Amino acid sequence: QVQLVESGGGLVQAGDSLRLSCAASGRTFRSSAMGWFRRAPGKEREFVAAIRWNGGQTYYADSAKGRFTISRDNAKNTGNLQMNSLKPEDTAVYYCAAGYTYSNYESPARYGYWGQGTQVTVSS
Repeated sequence: QVQLVESGGGLVQAGDSLRLSCAASGRTFRSSAMGWFRRAPGKEREFVAAIRWNGGQTYYADSAKGRFTISRDNAKNTGNLQMNSLKPEDTAVYYCAAGYTYSNYESPARYGYWGQGTQVTVSS
């Protein structure tokens, strides 16, 4: 069992940065892949970034490449999403997810545990 709690969202201006955090409970988080997804108003949930259980490899949506960085600290049971050069189109609720997957990291179906989400709003 894994419980996830996101934090770090807020209201920022275009070009600013935010660092989202995901605090996990349960030892099994350390053996789970971690992903970040987002849902904008009126849109489907979409993949943002993912990282393997051991942090050995990361994956990004095209919209996140070069601007966002995903990381994790298994010793602390935490994960982070550093978001730079934010754009108004990044406005969404961001969700942290964990799952025992070794492929298709961009698929929400691969993740069995989800946080409640944190709102990110980027003004122009």
